[in-house]
Amino acid sequence: MDSEKHLPKSNHREMKKTIKIIVFTLVILSVLILVVLSIKFSPVYVYRLITQNVADVYDYQLYENRTIKGADSTFQFKENQNEKYVEDLFQDRMLRSGFKTFDEWAEKSQTTALIFIRKDTILYEKYFNGFSRDSYFHSQSMAKSFISFMIGAAIDDGLISGVDDPMTKYIPELKERNTRFENITIKNLLEMRSGLAYNTSYLPGTNIHAPWHDEAIGYYHPNVRKLLLEKVEIAGEPGGNFQYCNYNTSYLGLLIERGTGKTVSKYLEEKLWSQIMEYDALFSIDSKESGFEYMPSRLIARAIDYARFGRLYLKEGDWNGKQIISKDWIKKSTKEDKSIPRNIYPEWLGGDNCNHTYYSYQWWGNAECDSSYQFFANGNLGQNIYVIPDKEIIIVHCGNSLEFYNEGDLWHVADCIRFNDFHQLIVNKGVTEAIREYHEKKKQYPNYQPFDERFLKDIGYAYLDGGKTEDAKKIFALNIESYPDSWQVYNNMAEAYAKSGDADSAIMLYQKSLTMKPENNWATEKLKMLE
Repeated sequence: MDSEKHLPKSNHREMKKTIKIIVFTLVILSVLILVVLSIKFSPVYVYRLITQNVADVYDYQLYENRTIKGADSTFQFKENQNEKYVEDLFQDRMLRSGFKTFDEWAEKSQTTALIFIRKDTILYEKYFNGFSRDSYFHSQSMAKSFISFMIGAAIDDGLISGVDDPMTKYIPELKERNTRFENITIKNLLEMRSGLAYNTSYLPGTNIHAPWHDEAIGYYHPNVRKLLLEKVEIAGEPGGNFQYCNYNTSYLGLLIERGTGKTVSKYLEEKLWSQIMEYDALFSIDSKESGFEYMPSRLIARAIDYARFGRLYLKEGDWNGKQIISKDWIKKSTKEDKSIPRNIYPEWLGGDNCNHTYYSYQWWGNAECDSSYQFFANGNLGQNIYVIPDKEIIIVHCGNSLEFYNEGDLWHVADCIRFNDFHQLIVNKGVTEAIREYHEKKKQYPNYQPFDERFLKDIGYAYLDGGKTEDAKKIFALNIESYPDSWQVYNNMAEAYAKSGDADSAIMLYQKSLTMKPENNWATEKLKMLE
């Protein structure tokens, strides 16, 4: 028995020796990889990659920052706080996340600021998780919209001829490395349709950037200007498919440097910050030696000044009688170019022909079927400047997590504003009573329609994800009643039945949806799981 329980000493020695060899080999391989990466990129890049890797809203504190001076005096929003109205607009998100109070949701979602402005009046301005109006807020990729502003300003100033210029007009050395750069226009860069190569690999099973991940390289490299001039390659056709790529914005920053002869920080101060902003801001640079701003996502400012930027675009570039940026640039930056086919976008953008998300000049937009639209600057971890032009509304959200918040929540908030009467019925009286009152009013006014399909779908999923399956079914049933020709409404109801354990009803509904749209992959996959 003892011989079965205990290995001979020689075997122990062999096992220890094998383990040492494996550990030694792994250490040597790791060192070699680090050496190769240091040679290929730089030792500073490798150090930053290891010590930082996953971005957060505090990482600007680890870098050199240029100060951007604000105005001596500027426009102040009026105030008329209406906390209940604004917090009710977020009730569906709270429900979906499983929280009972707004403050609990704000804390757990790591929201740091929420500002709601209508017609130049602040209805809501609150800060959370240790932040205040005086705090700095990391823009993340909202910075892209500010870079777009500077391209427009440089065109207004005659320093850049126009968006149809090839990028090589201002960065001629690129065509010496690859003549295909001559085919990339400024417009291609603005619209994320340049065809630049962009690898987005992560270490398996993690959200940690792989060392060759272009987002990491562009974020942590100590000489991004050199990277742009010597390393970035072209993979696709300029003017083709949309691909979100930070190099596009970095090249736009380099164009601003070349066109204006100034740093991006100085030009931003001159054309925007010193004109309309209340507080100073910061722009992180890649290193003291290089001095190149990290264009895609490291502008640091106060949340209320982000709201002022939203106001400038809401007012089509006019700031109390002074045209800061041309009206035409605002329109091209924020409105959808209808000549661009929807099939250039990846599937994750979704949407049908009249109701979808689009991308313009470094701004995102949401198109509605009634021809209205919203546009927004969007940054990782919950940074948004969301503008609803037809309601004269600006919403600023800042945060440090996407676990219980994403930019789609503000699209739903916009819907709640559009369909405020019905949403308030649900908030104040509950689903059953709201639907009963809707039917009563519908009898009196046959054309009465206080919602659309997407709005009901989003409310239904808020209840479904919040564990209120029966209320979700009632909402989805109203959607089927109102939009019986939509295949999607049957998918939604099927999911509610599946969650409540009624597989037969779910199968029947998925089959109906599939009959209406045979290429409905969602229903196909769900049926495989249920049958």
